[in-house]
Amino acid sequence: MKIKDKIIVFLLGIIILTLCITTTIFHDSNQIPKNVYQVYLDNQIIGLVENKEELLAMINEEQQDIKDTYKINTVYPPNGFKIEEYITYDEKISSPTEIYSKIQNASDFTIEGYIVTITKPKAEGEKEEKIQIQVLDEQVFKDALETLVTTFVNEKDYKNYINNTQEEIKDVGSTIKHMYFEESVTIKKTYISVKEKIYTDKAELSQYLLYGDTTEKSGYIVQKGDTLATIANASKLNVQELLIANPSLRGENTILNIGERINNSIINPIMTLVEEVRVTEDVDIAYEKKVEVDNNLNYGESKIKQAGVTGKARTTQEMRVVNGERTQETTMINYVTLREKVDEITSVGPKSQVTGNYVDTGLDWGWPTNQPYIITTNYEYRWGEHHDGLDISGTGFGSPIYAAREGTVVHTNSGCPKNGYYGSSCGMGYGNYIVINHGSNFNVIYAHLASVNVSVGDKIKRGQVIGAMGNSGSSTGAHLHFGTYKGDPLSRGSPFNPWSLYR
Repeated sequence: MKIKDKIIVFLLGIIILTLCITTTIFHDSNQIPKNVYQVYLDNQIIGLVENKEELLAMINEEQQDIKDTYKINTVYPPNGFKIEEYITYDEKISSPTEIYSKIQNASDFTIEGYIVTITKPKAEGEKEEKIQIQVLDEQVFKDALETLVTTFVNEKDYKNYINNTQEEIKDVGSTIKHMYFEESVTIKKTYISVKEKIYTDKAELSQYLLYGDTTEKSGYIVQKGDTLATIANASKLNVQELLIANPSLRGENTILNIGERINNSIINPIMTLVEEVRVTEDVDIAYEKKVEVDNNLNYGESKIKQAGVTGKARTTQEMRVVNGERTQETTMINYVTLREKVDEITSVGPKSQVTGNYVDTGLDWGWPTNQPYIITTNYEYRWGEHHDGLDISGTGFGSPIYAAREGTVVHTNSGCPKNGYYGSSCGMGYGNYIVINHGSNFNVIYAHLASVNVSVGDKIKRGQVIGAMGNSGSSTGAHLHFGTYKGDPLSRGSPFNPWSLYR
């Protein structure tokens, strides 16, 4: 045999021997490719399993406590759990029990439910705010949302609105033109970790939507002599806010039972229900107090020449009601005088003991806006704080603001935009304002103005136009905040009810 042929035979022998050895190794080791499943948790490999259905069944069977808690039939793997089909020669296949033990110690399990995302409208320059709520059943959220609505809106009025059966106003009353939430809401079906707060009960979720938490409210126990007004004032609420917190109370004249529990917590809804409403109502028109000099009277003498009579008017207005309370702006649609106001006239002596000049008694206070007007907020508690003045609206954005009495301008601010927003700190929240010292240590602040027509030091006459009605500072609509003080409103003056000047 030639050397060349010997080399070829030798090489063939090596190849055949190698194939035999390789075949023997695979045969002896049973290394046949297998279809298995790779299990991951939070992108970490947990192991291989042959039967994924068996593993999922074990996960479900072992979570009886979760099934009992939520009254469900199926529990699912944790979020971050993933199974992928895998082909391998690896013999290290784990049993479902081994895989389960790693999962149960590493994370929590999930159930099928819904995530509700509430997105609040974004103010300029602010970040978008989102609130997420987990519910077991989509209907739980819908029912709680309806409870929220009927907390702010009479249930009969709400049903008439959604069924388009509202009656036309004949004398006085109201109709809802439009109703909506300012926030957008999305509902997504998904798997929710049982470590999350999952709402299953309409009442509990309703409380969260109303107050922003689910802590139990202690309330107030009615005592002898209590009225809604006294309870509201002691709780730093106004009567309307107390009625909102207690939907079972029918109105401000509800008779309370001694021992009855009243919810006197301040509501803090996480959603904003807006009603655009047309209202026809009868309102009081304040009379003014005027002074005339009577030469037949001596110094210090005074007498009522003409008694004041409060006027009455029937107004039709359009307004926005936000979470059960009207905003600070109203639009006058119609105005009919039912009873003319009669101004109070006081006659006073013309001379002082020292100078012989007329002494101003401080009785001659005029009204600071045009008529007709609407009081949108009185001198009362509102949103947990006392509202130290009257909010007067209805005469329109840019309508004139008058000095209520002669005096001297002591403060002004005109640097705020004409339109502000609730919570704005511009001008200490007052927006554009004027403070006038009206004598006898009486100071009045005229706030939320669109424009300011006077300067510090100016001498002002009663009835002089000093500015225009606006919406500046912390405001929810065009109105005048009319605040009366003993002392300086901007530095610890003592507020008093402006109505005392007119009634």
